[in-house]
Amino acid sequence: TRPRPAANRSSGAAPPGDAGPGAAQESAELSAVIGATVPTGFEQTAAEEVQEKLGSASRISRDRGKIYFEVPARSLPQVHRLRSVDNLFVVVQEFKDYQFKESKEEALKDLEDLVKELPWTDPLKVWELNNSLKKKKTKRKKHNLQSPASREKLSDGGEEGGADQNTTNDQEDCAQNPVSVEPTGGQDIEITQGVTSRNGVEEEEDNEQPDGKVEVQASSESGTKAGDSQTGEGEAKVLRFRVTCNRAGDKHSFTSNEAARDFGGAVQEHFQWKADMTNFDVEVLLNIHSNEVVVGIALTEESLHRRNITHFGPTTLRSTLAYGMLRLCDPQPTDIIVDPMCGTGAIPIEGAAEWPYCYHIAGDNSPQAVKRAANNICSLLRKNESKDSSTALGVPLDVIQWDICSLPLRTGSVDIVVTDMPFGKRIGSKKKNWDLYPACLMEMGRICTPGTGRAVLLTQDKKCFAKALSRMGHIWRRAQTVWVNVGGLHAAVYLLRRTWETAEERRSFW
Repeated sequence: TRPRPAANRSSGAAPPGDAGPGAAQESAELSAVIGATVPTGFEQTAAEEVQEKLGSASRISRDRGKIYFEVPARSLPQVHRLRSVDNLFVVVQEFKDYQFKESKEEALKDLEDLVKELPWTDPLKVWELNNSLKKKKTKRKKHNLQSPASREKLSDGGEEGGADQNTTNDQEDCAQNPVSVEPTGGQDIEITQGVTSRNGVEEEEDNEQPDGKVEVQASSESGTKAGDSQTGEGEAKVLRFRVTCNRAGDKHSFTSNEAARDFGGAVQEHFQWKADMTNFDVEVLLNIHSNEVVVGIALTEESLHRRNITHFGPTTLRSTLAYGMLRLCDPQPTDIIVDPMCGTGAIPIEGAAEWPYCYHIAGDNSPQAVKRAANNICSLLRKNESKDSSTALGVPLDVIQWDICSLPLRTGSVDIVVTDMPFGKRIGSKKKNWDLYPACLMEMGRICTPGTGRAVLLTQDKKCFAKALSRMGHIWRRAQTVWVNVGGLHAAVYLLRRTWETAEERRSFW
């Protein structure tokens, strides 16, 4: 038999029925277990950022691309400012070894019954608080300039611009149809109620918030009504919801669609909420990874990795992945950081925002890419100006059109090179990479400071890169490799350290 779940409650919060010391104190004492999806391979990087900025220890999930940490509910604004996380949710309950029944009917019935047993009270309070933060942002942004592409459904997967549902199993990237064919491979993602809503873009601290999202008040166990200021009427409205199921593993007797459908039906019956396909208030998450089951409530409606880019190219890199790559090389104040193949500028823009005491140089051989990067930098400047026009000092970042094999930079003048190498799919070709990669490593070695310089390079063309690196072993030493999933492609991030060897002579290496 399945044990009844223990309440997911902090020791400081008053249990239901006890007379609390007041709403303000209750809010101050309320804590939340937050789940975050992160770029696969950079779970440890995200955990280190959470420890550094929030003082909380993280647990890395067996389900790659997720971490969990506990914070006071009052820390939610800081949680949304984390640079390494894609999506956030508050954990209702976690089961580390859930025993599924063998028959489909019994397994699904257990999931239905689970809804009534879950400790919804505190997670729904955290969700309400999260909504109030979004509403404040909406008011603050109403009179500011709108970002030109903040509401477009653009392809922003990772390198190669592909769909990134496999990258971190983001709940927002699920299938957009209530009924779907079960994919092969024991992993599937499904929604029982509707499609992903884009009506409330939840991005880092001051990005624009559309006006249509309503702050709703829901008590945990009844949770049926909310003030509807949207309609201008005084009458209450029923909350709208959807359930998203993300399932991985080959020993389940049911599909994600079936689990989401039956679990969602039980949620609807328990709370008397209304299923809505396009304009839901609450997104309940059911994450099933083998015998690990996590029930949560989404706190973000669009991935936080969209925070910097308004002009997308064919291979726009996720800002969260860019952050992970930059953090890997440990930038220090006054470091000169170069991205010689910047594309739309995701890496240097992230670098300038998070490491403003370094000087960032972006460049590309494509005029169109340089133009997109410049436009994205302008968008960042406008955002900084809208925060506080009296202290808008610009960003320590320049963008230049150049040839990667002949950079207009002095020998040994650069501390760090961070770049997303051409995969040879959408841009360039794998055949060209056999000449391009050694030339790139050679030129990067020339501009980097001998002995202390380092490079962080992302590529999916691992065979070609390994060969090029072996030819350049006298100037570069591989210090670390991080395996990542980029838009469904198995890629690698290499941390290289510069040797003391000079790299000015080129002819002897061809």
